[in-house]
Amino acid sequence: MPTGWRFIAQDALTDAILDWQVPLTLSSNPKRELSAPGSMVGKIEPEYARMIGPTGDPILRDWGTKLYLEIDGVIRWGGLVTKTFFDGQQATVNCEGFSSYPHGIPYEGYVISGRKITPKDPYAGKDKNHDGWVDGKKGKEKVPPPPKPYGGPRVDVFAMYRHIWAHVQSQPRGDLGLIVDTHNKGELLGAADGSDPWELAWWDAPDCGQTLTTLVNQYGFDWMETHAWANSSSNEITHRLRLGTPRLGRKRNTLRFAQGENIIAIARPEGMGEDFANEAIVLGRGEGRKMKRAHVHNHGSRVGARLRRVVTVTEKRYASSSALRGRGMRALAGRSGELQIPAIQIIDHPNARFGSWQLGDDIRVQVHVPWVGDLDIWHRIMADEISADGRITLSLRRTDNFQQ
Repeated sequence: MPTGWRFIAQDALTDAILDWQVPLTLSSNPKRELSAPGSMVGKIEPEYARMIGPTGDPILRDWGTKLYLEIDGVIRWGGLVTKTFFDGQQATVNCEGFSSYPHGIPYEGYVISGRKITPKDPYAGKDKNHDGWVDGKKGKEKVPPPPKPYGGPRVDVFAMYRHIWAHVQSQPRGDLGLIVDTHNKGELLGAADGSDPWELAWWDAPDCGQTLTTLVNQYGFDWMETHAWANSSSNEITHRLRLGTPRLGRKRNTLRFAQGENIIAIARPEGMGEDFANEAIVLGRGEGRKMKRAHVHNHGSRVGARLRRVVTVTEKRYASSSALRGRGMRALAGRSGELQIPAIQIIDHPNARFGSWQLGDDIRVQVHVPWVGDLDIWHRIMADEISADGRITLSLRRTDNFQQ
């Protein structure tokens, strides 16, 4: 293990530290991902004997142990042991981020946003002869039309995201200590008029993890899991789930990533291929000929100077033309077809010190590519991997593939 590195094991239920120096040898580098749990795989051999707890069971247990990578006093990766394999004296340990935990957990409550409410009609049953007049009234009183239905209270997307996480962690033996950001997204679930309520009901056996993923995909926002020491004199580790509105990260003008300086390798540059599109058709609320529809084009500059390629998006929650067009623009933003660098490998360097960036940040990448020449393109950091030899791999996507 490199100097300054250590793997720390913690009981998932009690948060008691089980081992300060887990003798883990990495099989795959610890990987953090934007809007994904991240992962880490390692092996333990031959020090298996001291990894046995007082009960005779391994201290690294599936869904029973939290595992962290600390580098020079800073926690750089955190997650749960999700699967172990044993072969003689060797143990293989698979880990995933805390955000993998809700997958497979059923939602056991009921919540609805934008419920259709039909007010009670005070004149119901008072016109039994159906002549349009109130029965038994002295003088003539016309029966007014019944009250119109309307939409009930609606819940913000982020509030629902927090609610599902709170539901998961409120169950016995389900509290990870993960704190979710408290701000709102400013977008409400369900239709305002009650025509299309958003509902989560135990009798449909919804999966909490899949529901969280669906919210992210449908409403287009980032999230990121972080772990840190509470303070310098405590063994407490804090866990946070950050929510972006709509995205996390910022443009890092002060960092430099250049081939021959701190970039030591690049992945093969690539275009969008079959994912390229310069037109989008968005299908909204309604059925058949009455379905709402928008057609969005991106025929400008180099993107438009290609054959027509179309992506079709279905968004039943949208009815207005502006909302449908906005969704189409977001779909095209990630399908520009321009050349991008999928990944770079870097070393710790004054240009960009290790840990000076965050997932979601936009960085300027300067490389030379045969057949293409010199490239100077802003990319967004989608994931990072730390290797024991001091090299860091950044997974990238072009910045202009994201709606700003």
